[in-house]
Amino acid sequence: MAAVTALPVPLSGRFKGSFAYFTIKDRLPQILTRVIDTLHRHKNEFFEEHGEKGVEAEKRAISFLSKLRNELQTDKPVTPLEDELPDAVLWNQYLDYQRNLSNGNGEPSWFQSPWLYVECYMYRRIHAALAQNPPIDNFDVFKEGKAQNFFESQEAIIALCTYFQELLKNIKDLDEKKLQDELFKLLQVSLWGNKCDLSFSAGKDSSQKSSPLQSLENMIPYILVNDMEKLWSVLVNAKKRNTGKSNVRVDIILDNAGFELVSDLVLADFLLLSKLADEVHFHGKSIPCLRTLKSDTQVGLKPGQGEKIQASEPEWMEGCCNFNGESTATLALRSTC
Repeated sequence: MAAVTALPVPLSGRFKGSFAYFTIKDRLPQILTRVIDTLHRHKNEFFEEHGEKGVEAEKRAISFLSKLRNELQTDKPVTPLEDELPDAVLWNQYLDYQRNLSNGNGEPSWFQSPWLYVECYMYRRIHAALAQNPPIDNFDVFKEGKAQNFFESQEAIIALCTYFQELLKNIKDLDEKKLQDELFKLLQVSLWGNKCDLSFSAGKDSSQKSSPLQSLENMIPYILVNDMEKLWSVLVNAKKRNTGKSNVRVDIILDNAGFELVSDLVLADFLLLSKLADEVHFHGKSIPCLRTLKSDTQVGLKPGQGEKIQASEPEWMEGCCNFNGESTATLALRSTC
């Protein structure tokens, strides 16, 4: 019987010099500082819309977030959520789980707990800071950065959509090998779209400035785990076994907004129109995060931004990711939380 390799210890800030250490030491405090600055810059807007109640809510939210930043930077214990939002019980249950793992060796804290947990916990606390302070409880502190990132990636989006439009003209005539090649290409575009992750740059510019299609070959050696061949086999075999009684469904876990979201939409459209899948279900975040698209909101455009897109390249916007075209497949959006 083959030996079972034990899972490595989760990355955490206690490993100095690691990605997790610099994330918690530098990147997360920078994100919180930008959130506080964003709220302060919108103070007049809150007053115009809500009067003194809006200003007082802004002050309370900033106080909450300043306290959170101090807890993070001084490695304070992670505290239970005290709000009454639907997922608070689950978060607190997971905190209890982390406490049990410590075996009495101290409370879970920002630098001692798994990095992924404390970063997600930070976003949940940011959400609570707004949710507990109406009338600004629906304000998305990350919206401006995500919108800017999207518009600054417009050149790359145009290149991708133009390529996809040309591909669609002959998609019904592609043989199996060519279909596989195109799937692998769009999978890689979707993968490397993650380079636009705003959270990695703490909210600074990380937009996709050039066509991602031009550098795919050079990026292949940097793919750590490549299961594209396995995915192809699963999709092709599922279609062969499908007798019409059940649909072939692909689920996509959404990560970043902006260019990466567009690349995911293009991939989904390809899967549907090539008949490799009958359904594509997207799973988005349930709360606003620095890099992600919130699942229950539409992409918001300021006055004039829609015209700005249409005036630049109206044709590529019309035909790209048109789920109401010839395909009768299903596109669904679900929340992961």
